[in-house]
Amino acid sequence: MKIAVCIKQVPDTEAEIKWDTPKGALKRDAMDPITNPFDEFALEEALLTRENYDGEIVAITMGPEKANDVMRNALALTVNEVHRLTDDAFAGSDTFATASVLAAGLKKIGAVDVAFFGKQSTDGNTGVVAAEVASILGWSPLTYVSKVRQIDAANKKIVVERAIEGGNEVIEAKLPAIVSVIKGIN
Repeated sequence: MKIAVCIKQVPDTEAEIKWDTPKGALKRDAMDPITNPFDEFALEEALLTRENYDGEIVAITMGPEKANDVMRNALALTVNEVHRLTDDAFAGSDTFATASVLAAGLKKIGAVDVAFFGKQSTDGNTGVVAAEVASILGWSPLTYVSKVRQIDAANKKIVVERAIEGGNEVIEAKLPAIVSVIKGIN
């Protein structure tokens, strides 16, 4: 089984936040970078999935050279392979541009069965990139996942629990799938 996990480097919002007021944007270079906390849950779920079903994990990030830090962290956690997607043209990308780049990266890797994402990033809080990637690739979009119940790579299906208002619902979907996870998953 090939497992992908998309992770993002974000500014540490626990530290002092610095703004470029005229541009209305964060001064990212002036802030300490960290791995997006929601993506840490996705990475942990990828590691648990590999432990339960075998396979390999490929981590992907989009960003400048400083984003290599999140890749080093992923390698330290025993991810098999990492890819940083970068180009000056990516600077300031909106969610659809980001999703398009990540989808192209997943296509290039090839034969991915499941790709894990955190439900949102702490710097943008949109929570739509995972669903956009699923739409671009034509893969099953599974959002707000609180538990992966079963993955059957041979029969190309996955069963998950999703958090919904008032409880959980169980969903069965076809692989390949994009799985966007919430904090309590692991």
